[in-house]
Amino acid sequence: QVQLVESGGGLVQAGGSLRLSCAASGSIGSIKAMGWYRQAPGKQRELVATITSGGSTNYVDSLKGRFTVSRDNAKNTVYLQMNSLRPEDTAVYYCNADIRRIGEVVSYNYWGQGTQVTVSS
Repeated sequence: QVQLVESGGGLVQAGGSLRLSCAASGSIGSIKAMGWYRQAPGKQRELVATITSGGSTNYVDSLKGRFTVSRDNAKNTVYLQMNSLRPEDTAVYYCNADIRRIGEVVSYNYWGQGTQVTVSS
């Protein structure tokens, strides 16, 4: 089995920073894209940022310049550095990854359980 476990969420004041981490574990052969999504109350889940195994990144335009995605391939971990946080960034942040398990040919998409980020004004 494969698991994605997020950490680093919490309560922060507007203008502050948080760093989220997501570690993949289990029977992992390889990981392609990893990324972060978020879901605010009453809204649909939306893309925040993705990063390939080679380090190419993609961000939703509205978050460019404040959020930075990175990964450590040796640790099967993806990070999201969030700066200049705003109350509208309040959401549950979910980790996502395309993972090929050992012994398999195809990759499957996995989600973490989510971590709450709350930004107070």
